[in-house]
Amino acid sequence: MEYSILYHTVIPFALSALVVILVTIIAERYGTKTGGVIGTLPSTIVIAFLFIALDKGIQFVSNSVVVVPAEMGINLVFLLRFTYLTSKKILIALAGSLLGWTAFTILLFYSNITSIIVSLAVFIFCFLTTFMILEKRKKITSQNTIEVHYTPIKLLGRSLIASIVIAIAVTFSNVGVLFSGIVSVFPAIFLSTMLISIREHGPQFTGAMAKGMIYGSPSVVSYAVGIYFLYPFSGILIGTISAFLIALVVTLILFIFRKKIR
Repeated sequence: MEYSILYHTVIPFALSALVVILVTIIAERYGTKTGGVIGTLPSTIVIAFLFIALDKGIQFVSNSVVVVPAEMGINLVFLLRFTYLTSKKILIALAGSLLGWTAFTILLFYSNITSIIVSLAVFIFCFLTTFMILEKRKKITSQNTIEVHYTPIKLLGRSLIASIVIAIAVTFSNVGVLFSGIVSVFPAIFLSTMLISIREHGPQFTGAMAKGMIYGSPSVVSYAVGIYFLYPFSGILIGTISAFLIALVVTLILFIFRKKIR
């Protein structure tokens, strides 16, 4: 029981708190493109699927992870909707983006995707569409360094938002095969980052942060695809390490080419 609480709640809580603090600080100090790329490096998804595999087995994870690329595509739509609603009140932006995420996720759930290729196709479509809308139509420009005075209270406030949300998400992540895949990539980090960005820096920075995270999203998807193929072939430990190394390579490529975007 104590072990279950540790990896279902305590570890995701602490990890997500650390991720959100690092993402926002990196974005403020080094710009939203760097923050977006670093912020989408696989973190909580590693913990989620690692322990789901230990609980339910490799075959369960392979079936669950199929839906992850498509669900990540929906998460990008969430970022796009939040960006378009940032001119409204925070509650309107939050409600509008989450309602959209919920509607598309329900549609995805009942579509019962069983092909990793189809799931990847959904992600690629959402990735190209959302990024080009922010880059070409909305003309979102990346933001550079922002001077921020960090206090323990400020950092604690930032971390609590993500910690609570993702601890709940991981707790319910092993309910069923398809549900596990969907909940494992619930946009807790995206949601927390957007809320912190709009509250502390306004719509322009928030839009730039959203575009940066959309740009960096292939790293998470590459990890999911990696464990889909590697878990059955090489087991949980080697599969996890190998998939994470693949994601690191993708992140490095994105980091190198980040200067090419607006």
